[in-house]
Parts: sequence; C-alpha cells; structure tokens
Amino acid sequence: MSLDCGKSYEELEIGEKASFSKTITETDVYLFAGISGDLNPMHVNEEYARTTPFGARVAHGPLTMSLAAPVLGMKLPGLGTIAVELTTRFKAPVYFGDTITVIGEVVEKISKKKWVRVALAWTNQRGETVAEGSAVVSPPRKAAS
Repeated sequence: MSLDCGKSYEELEIGEKASFSKTITETDVYLFAGISGDLNPMHVNEEYARTTPFGARVAHGPLTMSLAAPVLGMKLPGLGTIAVELTTRFKAPVYFGDTITVIGEVVEKISKKKWVRVALAWTNQRGETVAEGSAVVSPPRKAAS
C-alpha cells in the first residue's frame, strides 16, 4: 500500500467517484458489538431477532455507516483526509451475508474552508439502497515544494 497523500482540494473534481465493497459476516457484527458496547439482541441473538420486524439478525446501522471510512480515508480524497461531518439515513436492513458497496461522489467544493462534500450511497448485492447520506471532509494539504 502506498502511503502517498490523497488528493488535495485543488486536485479534486466534481463528479469524481470511489467505492468500497464488503460482505458482512457474523464475526463483523460480533466484533462491532464488542467495540461499540451495543449488544442489542436484534444483532446477536437469532431467536430474539426472529421476533423483530426484520425476521433475522441484522448488522448495526453504524457498522454499515463505517464502510464509508475506506472510501473517504483511503481513496477519495484518500490518506490524510479529516472527516468533518457524516450524515446517514438508513433505508433498509443489512443482513449477515449481504455484500454492501459504498460509492462516494464529490458533489461540492467549499472554497472558504477548502472542504469537500461527498455524496454517499450504500447498496446491497441486489442493488437495493440500504443507506444514503453525505460527508464533509477536509482533504489533505500538499506540502509546499
């Protein structure tokens, strides 16, 4: 993996896109439950989860949301990016075994602060939108040469 800085404000263009995909596993959900302290049985207890509107265990919403991190921090803008704001609206549950793809697209350059707004869309393997939102990030600054 290259440790070169990501794209600076000046290098980014409206319409640029990047994506990341991951299949959500039971292990992912249990690790997230432990890290976050959210042991809600709808995530970790199959018997209980069958009684919920989802009918089976589902991934935590913030776990799904966190899949935007590799898009923003590793690809667009990339290494050195600082998250300023992240908003997400959950549209559908994410089940164990779902493959989630997050696509980020630069939609606005905020010149006053040299920040960038990235539209985010999370979809599953069936092309269904499971979440949507946006991020405002401070891209890395290039060192003066």
